[in-house]
Amino acid sequence: MATITVLLGGLALLAAVVVLVIALRRLRRPDSDQSGLTLLQQQLDALRRQTAESLTANTQLMNQTVANLTTELNQRLAALDRTLQETTGQVNIRLDNAARVIKDVSGSLGELNRASQQIFEVGKDIASLQEILRAPKLRGEIGELFLEDLLRQVIPNHYEVQYQFRSGEKVDAVIRLGPRLVPIDSKFPLENFKRLMAATSDAERRTARRQFVADVRKHIDAIAEKYIRPDEGTFDFALMYIMAENVYYETVIRPGPDEESLGAYAIARRVVPVSPNTLYANLQTIVLGLRGFQIEQRAAEIMGHLSRLQTEFNQFRESFDTVGSHLAHARSKFEEATKRLTRFEERLALSSGQDAGSPSEKLPGR
Repeated sequence: MATITVLLGGLALLAAVVVLVIALRRLRRPDSDQSGLTLLQQQLDALRRQTAESLTANTQLMNQTVANLTTELNQRLAALDRTLQETTGQVNIRLDNAARVIKDVSGSLGELNRASQQIFEVGKDIASLQEILRAPKLRGEIGELFLEDLLRQVIPNHYEVQYQFRSGEKVDAVIRLGPRLVPIDSKFPLENFKRLMAATSDAERRTARRQFVADVRKHIDAIAEKYIRPDEGTFDFALMYIMAENVYYETVIRPGPDEESLGAYAIARRVVPVSPNTLYANLQTIVLGLRGFQIEQRAAEIMGHLSRLQTEFNQFRESFDTVGSHLAHARSKFEEATKRLTRFEERLALSSGQDAGSPSEKLPGR
């Protein structure tokens, strides 16, 4: 608005100058008199005073506008600084919490390692594992029960049991990690493992071991084929839950002579074997992943807010630069008009002196 006012004032000044020039030419005609020239001089002085007052008022208005814009900019910058400080404080608090959780998990992993060794020692003293896990259906139900109980304790709101895929296949449990799923199978072939434990000779043990390895390989292939479905939202791996630590040891830790490790074969098929203790450690890692995902979402919100603030600041910067360019243009026009007015006044004064000194020269053609 102030810029429009300045432009209109400049146009009015230019129109007045044009009118004065026309009037001066008329007064320089032979039939003009000295009183008309004096009146024109008075009007010119009044016009100069009016122009100076108008430019002063416009300059004050421009100064007030710039002061208001500067105040608003300072307020927005102060608000942005407060927001950044609050955001930085929240991020630091979350990072400190994450560091404490990682430290706690590291301590827990050490305790779990010691507890695993103790459980293994106890497991070696169990005389008849087949008496506990005799019926396959009962074994499966017990494994699912233990698995669900562990999931409920560690990640109560991020798992689902008996999850069904579009093909109709059901997996014992899935863990929801953000938008994707981690399948967990809790069934495990134990018939030949019991024969392996009951073998009394090296020949029987080797035969039972080969049959057990074949069963586990087949089970790993089935998990990889049925439950790893990235097109249905799963990760590119699955967990094979082994409910007994001694079975996990025989399966993963201790390969037979001249035999490929079952653990390596499972990893190659993107199937991760886990026992109750190692599953707990993996679940703690998943919990950290969930917290990191929440922190990432919050960070994305903060970045979006900062982006919006940056956009508003850029818009304000453009407006501020536009006001500056208009002020510079108005000042340039004012100085140019002042110079023209001065030259016009000098010419007018010179013409007035010549007309007053030689009246006879006014009639050269008559």
